[in-house]
Amino acid sequence: MEIVHSSVPLYAVLVSLLAVFLIGVSGRYPNLRESWTLIAALTKFGLVLSMLPIILEGKVIEYHLVTVLPGLDIAFRVDALGITLALTASFLWILTSIYAIGYMRSLNEHAQTRFFMFFALALSAAMGSAFSANIFTLFVFYEIITVSTYPLVAHEENEDALKGARRYLAYLLGTSVFFLLPAIFLTYFYAGTLDFASQGILMGTASNTVIAIIFVLYMAGIAKAGMMPFHLWLPSAMVAPTPVSALLHAVAVVKVGVFTVIRVVLFIFGVDLLAEIGLGTYLAYFASFTIITASIIALRQDNLKLRLAYSTISQLSYIVLAVALLTPSGILSSVMHITIHAFGKITLFFVAGAIYVATHKKFISEMDGIGRQMPFTMGAFTVGALSMIAVPPVAGIVSKWYLTLGAIEADLLPILIVIIASTLLNAAYFLPIVYRAFFKEPASGEVGMKEAPAMVVVPLALTAIGTVVLFFWPNLIMELGKMVVALVV
Repeated sequence: MEIVHSSVPLYAVLVSLLAVFLIGVSGRYPNLRESWTLIAALTKFGLVLSMLPIILEGKVIEYHLVTVLPGLDIAFRVDALGITLALTASFLWILTSIYAIGYMRSLNEHAQTRFFMFFALALSAAMGSAFSANIFTLFVFYEIITVSTYPLVAHEENEDALKGARRYLAYLLGTSVFFLLPAIFLTYFYAGTLDFASQGILMGTASNTVIAIIFVLYMAGIAKAGMMPFHLWLPSAMVAPTPVSALLHAVAVVKVGVFTVIRVVLFIFGVDLLAEIGLGTYLAYFASFTIITASIIALRQDNLKLRLAYSTISQLSYIVLAVALLTPSGILSSVMHITIHAFGKITLFFVAGAIYVATHKKFISEMDGIGRQMPFTMGAFTVGALSMIAVPPVAGIVSKWYLTLGAIEADLLPILIVIIASTLLNAAYFLPIVYRAFFKEPASGEVGMKEAPAMVVVPLALTAIGTVVLFFWPNLIMELGKMVVALVV
């Protein structure tokens, strides 16, 4: 594989870091402050897009930044998997920035300068995670994401926000220190390197028992993937403003979590090693448990954001399940679902925020007839919900189809049952919201259009349209997924 040495990955990381400073010094001038946010978002996406043709030619881009200790380098490597996350995060940051400006201004939120500074910092760390050349670099940026999103979760600064933020920090930092860091240390001890490799780096380095221990430590340590029992940070973080929820669930935090799982499974352990000792199957069943359990819990949530949070926990484990199958279709599904889930779920969270801006309603039981008052908003919700359920013509069916093929290739009938059951559960907790919104009478006195401001409604409309476009034109993410499959299988 041809390697292209370029500093563009570094620039893609640094552009939003520079924006943090510019946003900070422009705090007294809101229009200028928000301009820096949008300029940085557009520039970042442009830089990522400029690397895409090189990756599609089958090449990789590398850039070595610094050696911390012998064998511990901060280095960047852009490949098909990394650019999938980078394209998704950088594009959706543009729409999320527009949405956040409209949301924060409509509600006259306090500390908006701090909010946008840490928002930009989190995106810088997400880009660093996507382009990491080794697990050490990925770990550094993974932790920066945790620290930079803590002030966003605690933004409201009331008792609930501070309590939720403390739980958020405790889960994510605690699992990293007690599980992920030891896993990385053991990897270096046995493999002698931390660099990602297409066939993994642990084959033949230790006994099966030791390999299994390292694998469990990794899976327990990557709490951002939302697998049970280390998932409670995610619903706790729903005390944050809705743009933060969108950031957590679609653009940065959880996507970096499942991305890290894919990196570890394919590029630290490798398909052959995990298939040989059967660890992939164990992970698949563990992810299946999370899928079903989180869906059942979602059914019981009346708070819309909490229902969406448990839906995210379930949907993230689709990605973990898919890569754990260790089959070509399963791996393809895991890569594609990073983007497809991002578009669908960010749409749903945008809708939750739009409803709150327009009506100050948080609970599903209060939303009778709201589709008649907010037809554009709830139409977008319907599109996002259908994608989560996997109903054509929206994109969720595409990645779930390949997940189903992956289960067949792995000859795991129970996984097919899980896929069917989870699809029915998805329908059970999403469709009643749609029915309530469009087919129930609104409360007395609630008549007329109440759409949120355009800066809130337009981004959610665009993400909903994107979810449909990905159904009819999944070519790019499918091509990138196939490149990952060709590299590791």
